Amino acid sequence: MFDTSDQIRMQRSQGEASAAFAGGRLRGLRQQGSAKALLPRVRGVPEVVFLNTSGGLTSGDRLSYATETDARMVATTQAAERAYRADHGPAKVSVRHRVEGAGWLDWLPQETILFDRADLDRETVISLGPEAGCLMLEAVVLGRAAMGETVRALRFRDHRRIERAGRPVFLEPLTLSAPQPRHALLGAARAFATLVLCARGAEDAVAAARGALTVPGVEAAASGWDGKCVVRLLAADGWPLRQQILALMAALRRSAAPPRVWQL
Repeated sequence: MFDTSDQIRMQRSQGEASAAFAGGRLRGLRQQGSAKALLPRVRGVPEVVFLNTSGGLTSGDRLSYATETDARMVATTQAAERAYRADHGPAKVSVRHRVEGAGWLDWLPQETILFDRADLDRETVISLGPEAGCLMLEAVVLGRAAMGETVRALRFRDHRRIERAGRPVFLEPLTLSAPQPRHALLGAARAFATLVLCARGAEDAVAAARGALTVPGVEAAASGWDGKCVVRLLAADGWPLRQQILALMAALRRSAAPPRVWQL
């Protein structure tokens, strides 16, 4: 479908950013290339805000984010990540989080917007210690309805994994690859998201999650089993999806305020 030859050599974006905390205090910060890790001044739980200064992703771009913590931490992105037309191979994104001891991570990136003919490979891995927990969000929008954008073709491979003590406890490989991409479960929806709460007893949060599924225009369901609560969302556009995600954040984070960048 796409020309992946190397006849055209264009400048590519590469970036790596990581932050490590111990006892709630910063002990390591690394930034390189187009990736930045911002540390806003907030009370209580530390926040890490990742930023891709290149403005989006296309063929040959490489982006890497990582965190480590042994206490509570929130990590997010400053804005929606954009994957643009890519005619010469995929952009690649790697996300690695390690939560040790009895630590907790809220990984709450803003949505990924896939434009027509985007080509993106992404892998997200959250490694939990035996007593650690996390809340993981992934949200995707197929073009911006308000701008009249139509996604006619794309390649998107998104591999998400949560592991505890080295063993997978949640594994979700997603692939969208075709002209007029429509996953079997998407129907007419052009925005979708998954939230995963992973901790001992997380299945007990299903009632709270279902009680928060009140935003019109969003089709949603929640289920819980074996230390997990998983919520899946479908919407015709990114705006109602975002409002529903914010409602779920409040329900699953015990009314804690969303990260500051989500409030703008």
